Amino acid sequence: MKTSKLFFLLLFLTCAFLKVKAQKTELLPQVPFDSLEAKNMLGVGKSTIEGVAFTRQKNGYGMRILGKVLAVNTDVTLFPVTTYFTEWYNLRKKKEGKNTSVFMSNEAFRWRVVVRTDNYGRFKFYNMKPGKYFLQAMASYSIEGTRNVYTGSDRNGYGGGTDYYQQQRYVNNYTDRIEEFVEITRDGQTIEMKLK
Repeated sequence: MKTSKLFFLLLFLTCAFLKVKAQKTELLPQVPFDSLEAKNMLGVGKSTIEGVAFTRQKNGYGMRILGKVLAVNTDVTLFPVTTYFTEWYNLRKKKEGKNTSVFMSNEAFRWRVVVRTDNYGRFKFYNMKPGKYFLQAMASYSIEGTRNVYTGSDRNGYGGGTDYYQQQRYVNNYTDRIEEFVEITRDGQTIEMKLK
């Protein structure tokens, strides 16, 4: 009787530990968000930010290879680099990981501009004021191929035999977060950039 109680206690504690371990920590910047600062930075100016958004394919080992993948029909989001944004970005660099997510407040997230890329991955933001901005997109792509899959073998009585393989198609889907900082230094400036 004591053994079964001990077993169930250990099972309960193990499940509780795994549940706690699986929970993801969510962090927010601790500085207050200043909507007037964001509104001022996103006011109307005479500058343009334009460019092309793309990523590089990964090989089977997760390493980048030379093939460029355009971010076609993809949203590109522009954030003003406010005091709050800087705190969020630094917190994300230091703390974001497998078990930790770093978010912006809903109010801060509303102060952004979104455009969509064309069929060539090109995007353009018009009427921007001088200032520092952060651009981000999620570039998705797939890699297809075939591989040989072992299906069985046939052995003869002399110790030899034949292994059988069948070709199988596969598709690996990837999504890369691509982002860059850009700064407009004077009104009327046109900035050409690569978002990669």
